[in-house]
Amino acid sequence: MALAAFIFNTTEFVPVGLLSAIADSFAMTPAQAGLVITIYAWGVALMSLPLMLLTSKMERRVLLMGTFALFIASHVLTAFAWNFWMLVCSRIGVALAHAVFWSITISLAIRVGPKGKSAQTLSLLTTGTALAMVLGLPLGRIIGQYLGWRITFGIIGITALAIMLLLWRLLPRLPSNHSGSLSSVPELFRRPALVSIYGITVVVVTAHYTAYSYIEPFMQSVASAGENFTTMLLLLFGAAGILGSLLFSLLGNRHPTALLVGVISCLMVCLFLMLPLAPHNVGIALLYVIWGMAMTALALSLQVKALGMAQDATDVAMALFSGIFNLGIGAGALLGNQVSLFLSMDNIGLVGALIAFLGLGLCIWAFHRYRATLRLVNLG
Repeated sequence: MALAAFIFNTTEFVPVGLLSAIADSFAMTPAQAGLVITIYAWGVALMSLPLMLLTSKMERRVLLMGTFALFIASHVLTAFAWNFWMLVCSRIGVALAHAVFWSITISLAIRVGPKGKSAQTLSLLTTGTALAMVLGLPLGRIIGQYLGWRITFGIIGITALAIMLLLWRLLPRLPSNHSGSLSSVPELFRRPALVSIYGITVVVVTAHYTAYSYIEPFMQSVASAGENFTTMLLLLFGAAGILGSLLFSLLGNRHPTALLVGVISCLMVCLFLMLPLAPHNVGIALLYVIWGMAMTALALSLQVKALGMAQDATDVAMALFSGIFNLGIGAGALLGNQVSLFLSMDNIGLVGALIAFLGLGLCIWAFHRYRATLRLVNLG
């Protein structure tokens, strides 16, 4: 399951490292090509809940195989996309697979993992996500630089086929269990503490992706960094995600409030310092390490809170979480696009920091208002 998380998140993240190459192939600017990130993310946001409800009664192993089949077919189309809009269509296909995958995967991993080790199981699953940034994004960028971005997506499709066959062999039959139904949706939204977690999620993810979506053009056009240094920064960011996963595993249950407030604060500071540190190689590298740690620990903390408050309808809760998370990704990528076009690429970090400040305020308010509920959430 961690391998599956790796490949699904690699394809989500890799356009960040290939944005200039994709733009050049279609005679576009990186900011214009960045719309493919927004369209992908909003496709996931729009379809996560409907697709989860449509598939709520399906046996999970069969559903997972069907999801992989759509994922692989869409990557074949991506590799041969003859214009930008065909690329967009193929990425929408990947987004639909992504929507189903992340609606069911977290609860499935907890089901097949050791009893009483849910937090550690979730950390292991998220290590696959971190490795997508450590290995998947930089390697995809290197392949794209030397062989073309289409080859990158073709290799992702082939790797997904191998993982699909492995999962088919290893996973037991997994009947749908506590997936929830349409009636669960209004019930979940009557839980104000859970709604506050969803609100924090969309705000801080928007802040992050306002800058992160355009790291590659930012480093090349604003910091005048070379392509190899930019690749190294992406590698550092992803490697730091593993440290963030370990940080969550150690502190997530013991100090949940301090951890969440702390990592949002780190995100805000990193975004604010993005422009001042851009010309300084050591400073910007250290910033990316702290940023990567903070973002991974943040995503894990929010997932655990959402899942812990909806254990009677886990798949619906995770479909909503995935949709809201991707709503933030799309909003951030679009906002970064607009900042780049109408202000300048220099300002993406500052705008992101301002949004992160709002997220920090919302987090402090929520933990004060609903402290009894939020502080007791624990997956074991």
